[in-house]
Amino acid sequence: QAAPSPKMMENTVFMSFTFYSTILILKMYAVAIITGQVRLRKKAFANPEDALRNGGLQYYREDPDVERKLLYLSRAHRNDMENIFPFLFLGAIYSLLDPSPTVARIHFFIFCMGRIIHTIAYLLRLKAPTRSVAYGVAQLPCFSMALQILLATTPYW
Repeated sequence: QAAPSPKMMENTVFMSFTFYSTILILKMYAVAIITGQVRLRKKAFANPEDALRNGGLQYYREDPDVERKLLYLSRAHRNDMENIFPFLFLGAIYSLLDPSPTVARIHFFIFCMGRIIHTIAYLLRLKAPTRSVAYGVAQLPCFSMALQILLATTPYW
């Protein structure tokens, strides 16, 4: 087990950021794994080599149920990429600004929970406006961090 260096451990904000970022990356992997499982369960593969490996070319096909589920998974994954990747940049830079550890942790927690709820709302097709509210709430800490980064760096431009 690799232990963080003592110097890294001193930056509690960065360690908190690292924790929540890792949770979000694992969530993205889970969505990708679910995508593969949907195809495996229904034996409906998008690539002939996958079909051949899993029973034969007859499974190189489209299944309406699979396509419907994959559409939601694809949208959730794309939305994650559009939001989590900017968070990774903003959170890393924000961590270097020496913010209050408690305030920073609240920023990271709100974003992380918003993204998890957003994904759950997508996959379980929860009633509106659950997904939209989760999206909006998750954006608040990103805007806050971006503003703080801009305020801190304005004297250097």
